[in-house]
Amino acid sequence: MFTFDLDDHELIPTGPGLRVSFPAHSATGTASTATVLFELDPGAELPLHTDSAEELLIVVQGTGEARVGDEVGRIGKHEVALVPPMAPHGLRNIGADVLRVFGTFSASTVVSTFDQPFEPGGPQVFVVGSPVQMAARLEETVPA
Repeated sequence: MFTFDLDDHELIPTGPGLRVSFPAHSATGTASTATVLFELDPGAELPLHTDSAEELLIVVQGTGEARVGDEVGRIGKHEVALVPPMAPHGLRNIGADVLRVFGTFSASTVVSTFDQPFEPGGPQVFVVGSPVQMAARLEETVPA
């Protein structure tokens, strides 16, 4: 049985005020799902992007403003937002506490394409479930 603890899972700094981890995906052995866990500091945002698979975003802690397509709305603790595949979406922390979100994808490998890179010269496309790209990203963010 594959398990992980949301409260004890290491998150990697990915952008300003943003920490991310992908606990389950094709490279960890899933057949048809992937997961993401991320945190946003107050005022920070997950930039606008598209994912190749449908996603459910479940707020574990905090309050955010979600954008899905042309819709913008507030989402809080224990609320869920549905993001259709390839729908442009993003999330901003509008609360005073850390916004913590757990997401599930309807595929075990997911291609995420961001409108802008997180940092100058950084990648705009991430492949969740690709052990090569994930290893390269870890090497970029974790000191030797």
